[in-house]
Amino acid sequence: MGAESLPEQVPPTMAAMLLTGHGDVDQLVYDASVPTPRPDFGEVLVKVTATAKNNTDRKAREGLYPTKEKGDVTSFAMGGSPTLTFPRIQGADVVGRVVAVGEGVDASRIGERGLLDFNLYADARRDLNLTPDYYGHGADGGFAEYIAVPSDQFHHVPNPELADAELAAMGMCSYQTAYHMMTAAGVRAGERVLVTGASGGVGTALIQLCRIVGAIPYALSQRDKAQALLELGAEAVLDRSDMTDFDEKVKAVTGGSPIDAVMDLVGGDMTDRFIDTMIFDMNRRTSYPRLSIAGASGGNVSEIMWTRIYLYQVQIFGVSHGTREEAEQLVAWIRGGQLKPVLHAAFKLSDLHAAERYFVNRGSNYLGKIVIVPDAEWDQHGAPFALEEAQ
Repeated sequence: MGAESLPEQVPPTMAAMLLTGHGDVDQLVYDASVPTPRPDFGEVLVKVTATAKNNTDRKAREGLYPTKEKGDVTSFAMGGSPTLTFPRIQGADVVGRVVAVGEGVDASRIGERGLLDFNLYADARRDLNLTPDYYGHGADGGFAEYIAVPSDQFHHVPNPELADAELAAMGMCSYQTAYHMMTAAGVRAGERVLVTGASGGVGTALIQLCRIVGAIPYALSQRDKAQALLELGAEAVLDRSDMTDFDEKVKAVTGGSPIDAVMDLVGGDMTDRFIDTMIFDMNRRTSYPRLSIAGASGGNVSEIMWTRIYLYQVQIFGVSHGTREEAEQLVAWIRGGQLKPVLHAAFKLSDLHAAERYFVNRGSNYLGKIVIVPDAEWDQHGAPFALEEAQ
């Protein structure tokens, strides 16, 4: 069935940031004359008020998703062929309000504020997602004034205590990745969990989610972020700048017990040290050592002795995106006030170049998420969270 026509109050064109090719931020071009999308069957048209920025935006832009050759410049191709085509509007964690509905969607949804489940699911399965792709990569995302998305993936979150930018900071790209890291590894109540890269979006989500399920999170981050991470729920914060005798430092904060599971966002040379924290005393363990990895900020290649893996029975879980079931559980926790946003700052959509540079060169004061707000929505949804000059 064809797409619906636009309501009179929706302009035929919109402002958007277009990714025009792989490369640096100069490949991002601001265009105020992009055709406004129309909602197709089963879709809603959302007027975007805030979209969180994720590291995957930068990695996709730079083509940093190789799966065979280290030097490949490529993007996600889990379904067999790359789905990133140019020009593309990036931005996965979209918040906004429904302004129109496609055929098959109840018009009562118009006016709802919601949060997008960012996945492009290959099928209707609720418990499995084997070919991950997402809005902002395989389809246009939220770095624009409007986006058309499936109605069942735009989840109503009325919570008046949450500003739109704060809700975007709890977007699925970080929180669902974090939750899937935990479910893949079977993290249970009472278990000790090491969270690496703890100050970023996935890391801060992991700390909160551990507490929700009753696990005990230990954070690895820079020392000057320790207090904020402790307030968020970390049991203790280990200093990433001093990794000498790291397993001994872990023993000091766990009372001598090994880590039950590592949620790794760092990779590189650190992976072997993280494994050390789980296997130094196998007699004290009550479950297999588990390593979930969903990032490689410290390097895309790790050198590990396989004898350490199979003799100590270390289970390794590669994690990209989660499932529909996990997305719905996260939305329920957000609606119930069990998760709280960690919002660092907001930038105008037209200033996305500056936001990208700030993200890459962020200093020690950085904690949480950056959110991008369309210029037309800035005064209401962005200005209260603008980056302070002192930062």
